[in-house]
Amino acid sequence: MDIKLIRLQTHGDERGSLVALEQENNIPFEIKRVYYMFKTKEGVRRGFHAHHSLKQVAIAVRGSCRFVLDNGSERIELLLDNPAQGLLIDTFIWREMYEFSDDCVLMVLADQNYDETDYVRNYSEFLELTSKEEMYATL
Repeated sequence: MDIKLIRLQTHGDERGSLVALEQENNIPFEIKRVYYMFKTKEGVRRGFHAHHSLKQVAIAVRGSCRFVLDNGSERIELLLDNPAQGLLIDTFIWREMYEFSDDCVLMVLADQNYDETDYVRNYSEFLELTSKEEMYATL
């Protein structure tokens, strides 16, 4: 699985730092939705889903959290802890987030508005769908 971490250019001086997010420049899609998670309680795991067509970029704008990314054949874990770095989560990638620091603010940019029908929330169903996609890809 090819994990893409996007380096976000930081501008700053003695006053502090700034990162600009621009669709189709440093964010590789048109941004249709932005949301963020904060004050996640200790021991809580979030995510547990994939999307049929949604693409996202996740940025830990403050603090840190860990991600599990799974494409049905490979599972990768990583720490997101740099506000100048975005994690591109492509279509049909199972994701789980955990070990949120007390101060974590996780912002997510998405290329589509919320659509419940785009979600795959059952891991067994996700694995079944990914195996079908792999079968069609080899034909």
